[in-house]
Amino acid sequence: MKKPSLSFWQIWNMSFGFFGLQFGFALQNANVSRIFETLGAKIDDIPILWIAAPFTGLIIQPIIGHMSDNTWGKLGRRRPYFLVGAILASIAILIMPNSPTLWIAAGMLWMMDGSINITMEPFRAFVGDNLPDEQRTIGFSMQSFFIGMGAVIASALPYILTNWLGISNVASENEIPQSVKYSFYFGGAVFLLSILYTIFSTKEYSPEELESFEIFKKVKSKDYLHDKKTDFLSMGFIWLLSGVFLLFISQQFFTIDYGLKLLFWSIMGFGFLQILASIMVNMKKSENAFIEILTDLYKMPKTMKQLAIVQFFSWFALFSMWIYTTPAVTHHIYGATDTKSALYNEGANWVGILMSVYNGFAAIMAFVLMFLAKKYSRKIVHSISLIAGGIGLISFYFITDPKMLMISELGIGLAWASILSMPYAILTGSLPQKKLGVYMGIFNFFIVLPQITAASILGFIVKNVFAGEAISALIIGGSSMLLASILVVRVDD
Repeated sequence: MKKPSLSFWQIWNMSFGFFGLQFGFALQNANVSRIFETLGAKIDDIPILWIAAPFTGLIIQPIIGHMSDNTWGKLGRRRPYFLVGAILASIAILIMPNSPTLWIAAGMLWMMDGSINITMEPFRAFVGDNLPDEQRTIGFSMQSFFIGMGAVIASALPYILTNWLGISNVASENEIPQSVKYSFYFGGAVFLLSILYTIFSTKEYSPEELESFEIFKKVKSKDYLHDKKTDFLSMGFIWLLSGVFLLFISQQFFTIDYGLKLLFWSIMGFGFLQILASIMVNMKKSENAFIEILTDLYKMPKTMKQLAIVQFFSWFALFSMWIYTTPAVTHHIYGATDTKSALYNEGANWVGILMSVYNGFAAIMAFVLMFLAKKYSRKIVHSISLIAGGIGLISFYFITDPKMLMISELGIGLAWASILSMPYAILTGSLPQKKLGVYMGIFNFFIVLPQITAASILGFIVKNVFAGEAISALIIGGSSMLLASILVVRVDD
C-alpha cells in the first residue's frame, strides 16, 4: 500500500505551526543579545550566555524523537509534544523581557530554547510520517515558507512598534525597552495559537497504518539499526582522553575562558557516556533509549553522515550571525557602544529589520528553490545558496551604509531557505520510517554542536585575536558557510 498524497491545504495545515515556532526563534535571535548587553553583558561574554540553550537541544531532541517514535495516544504520535513544548515556550517568551538580572535572562533563554526544541523536533518527523517521498521537498519548503513569514514579522516588531505606534524604544539603565517587551508578549500568544491550529487541523497515521505502507515494511525487514555491536568502550576512551588532552594543552599555553573549558569538558562527558553505555551492554541492560540513541548515532546512513558535516559548518555560520549581528552593526557601522543611547537602540532595531529581510526573502525563495531542485539537483542548488550566504555575511565588513546591508541579507536569505529545506529533503529518503523521529533528533546534533562550538570559541577568538571587534565573527561565519558550499557537492543524494 502506497502512502497517499496530501492536498496543498493539508500540507499547509501541518506546517502552519512553524509560523509560531519561528516567531519565537526570531524574537530570540534578533533581541536576546540586545537584552544581554542591556543587562550588563560584555561582548566576549555573550556567546557563553547562549550556550545553555543549544546544550539543552542536544539532549532533548533525540530523546523527544525516540519518545515520539514510540508514542500513540488521543492526540496521536507527534502532536502531544507539539502541545507541551508550545505551552512551556510561550511562558518563557513572556517572562524573558522582564528578567531583572543577566543570569535570569540566560535562564529564560535556556527554558525558551529547550521548550522550542520539544515542539520543533517532532515537526520535522511529522513531514516524513505524513508525506510520500515525492511530496517531502514540498513539505519542507512549506515549513521554510512559514519559518520565513514568522521571522519577518517577529524580527521587525520592535521597529514597527517604535516607528509606527510610537512605543518607547529606550529605557533607563538595566531596563528593557517597552518595544521589546510588547514584542515578546505578542510573540508568546502567536507561538501557542499557531501550534494549536496545527494540532487541531491535522491527523496522524496510526502505527497500524504506517505498518501497511510499503516503505515501512521494506525498512522493517532490514532491521539493521538494532545492531548493538558498537565498540562504545574504545570510542569512549578516545573521546575522554581527547578532552583531557585539549584541556591540558590549552591551559598550558592560553588563558582560556569558560566557553572553551565547557567545550572540552563536554568532549570528556561524551566519552564518559559511551563508557557507561559499554558497561550497560556488558550487563545485558541494552534495551533502553540511551543505548538505542547512541547506537543509532554510530549507525547513521552514509548520506546522513555526509550531510552532518555540511550542517555543522552551515549552522556555525548562522549562530555566529545570530550572536554577533547586533553588536557588529551597532558598533562597526553605527559607531555606538552605549546600550542606553538612542543611536545604539536605533541600530539594534535596524538589525530586526535586516532579520526580517533575510527571512522574508527566504519565504519567497523556498518555493523557487523547490522548482530549481527538480530541474537541476538539490546539491547544486544548496551549494550555490550557501555561497550567496557566505558572501552576504562577509560583506558586512565592507559596508558603511546600514541600508545597503539589505542586499547582503538577500544572499543570507537564499542560504537560509536552502538550509531549512534541502538537507531535510535529501535526508528523509535515506532514513527508516520507524526511526524517523530519533534520527531527526540525532541530525539536530549537527545543528546544536556548531552552536555550542561557536558559543565556546567565538568569544575567545573575538577577544584575543580581533581585539573585541564583533564584526570579525561575521567574517568567520561567512567563511564557514563557503566551506559548507564545497562540502555539499560530495553528498550522495
